[in-house]
Amino acid sequence: MSEKVQVSDEFLACYTLAEDVIESYTREGHTLIRGLASPSMINEIRPKIQEVVKRLNRESRPLGERDTYGKAFLQIQNIWEQDEMIRRFVFGRRFAKVAAELMGVNGVRMYHDQALFKEPGGGHTPWHQDQIYWPVDTDKTITLWMPLVDIPQDVGSMTFASGSQERGYISRLEISDQSHKTLSDYIESEELLQVNYGAMSAGDATFHAGWTLHSAPGNPTALTREVMTIIYVADGACVLEPDTNARKTDLHKWMPGLKVGDPIASNLNPVMYRNESS
Repeated sequence: MSEKVQVSDEFLACYTLAEDVIESYTREGHTLIRGLASPSMINEIRPKIQEVVKRLNRESRPLGERDTYGKAFLQIQNIWEQDEMIRRFVFGRRFAKVAAELMGVNGVRMYHDQALFKEPGGGHTPWHQDQIYWPVDTDKTITLWMPLVDIPQDVGSMTFASGSQERGYISRLEISDQSHKTLSDYIESEELLQVNYGAMSAGDATFHAGWTLHSAPGNPTALTREVMTIIYVADGACVLEPDTNARKTDLHKWMPGLKVGDPIASNLNPVMYRNESS
């Protein structure tokens, strides 16, 4: 029982963002925050997440038999529903407050979480924009990307195209070889700066905007790159008319029962942080 209280206390504790970090995120569309989660918390939560990924994973094909998306990672979503300790981790006020402050909003809601495990020998993640999948009427969306293990330089973090979030909807292409080629060409032609934060420690976190172009290298090591992600949307945002099948799927999956124009506030979109003093 005392351990649970300690975990709760840690993630109610606020992280103070420097003003220049917020300014950089606003300008570049991404940032890195070192040590957002403590080693003790990662050590406690990692086995729980590993167990859920192992239990819910349905991918049994060898890497060589999968397409590019399938080679990129094992993906298990909304694992906060599977375990109480994972729920407390995912809904940590410490994380959600950072997300809200980076976006400059008073509150954030859950869109969904996902564990992304890149297996040994796993392939690269093609260039893409997350928000092509999301039928939301705001650009105030953000993803926390946190490794549960130390990531060496030869695996590295994601690579971001700085400033690309200002371009909005660049391409409807879903994650694929075609998205990688098309968006690589776009980044080159627009001379966008590419940034990779390199080696990361477990508990470090990157944050990136929903429209920020990003990719990730493959995993040439013998160890799985274990990552937890949390996607936040500004409190008060509403459902946008889905203009693709991918967005129609997301509407039914992550905002059940909601219609176009409804506030994003289904049972799967609870408030994760709200600044009550504003």
